[in-house]
Amino acid sequence: MPTVTRKGQVTIPKKVRDAMGLVPGSHVEFVIEPNRVVLRKGIPPEVFDRWRGYLRGKLLADSLDEVMEMLRGERLPPDGEPR
Repeated sequence: MPTVTRKGQVTIPKKVRDAMGLVPGSHVEFVIEPNRVVLRKGIPPEVFDRWRGYLRGKLLADSLDEVMEMLRGERLPPDGEPR
């Protein structure tokens, strides 16, 4: 069982690192839940920065509502009959 050092550090066991795909330099996140702490593989902000604005000018709709409507298709009213 890992032990917390004076600096508050813990070594993540190799079995856990392998299962999570953690390598040196990987980002991790600690999520505090009632009675436990969950370790999650983090996504570095640079990943999002790289894609920011990618779809600008490529969408065929003017708003998110229009995009959602296009993706969902025609919605039927509760009686099941098309409008």
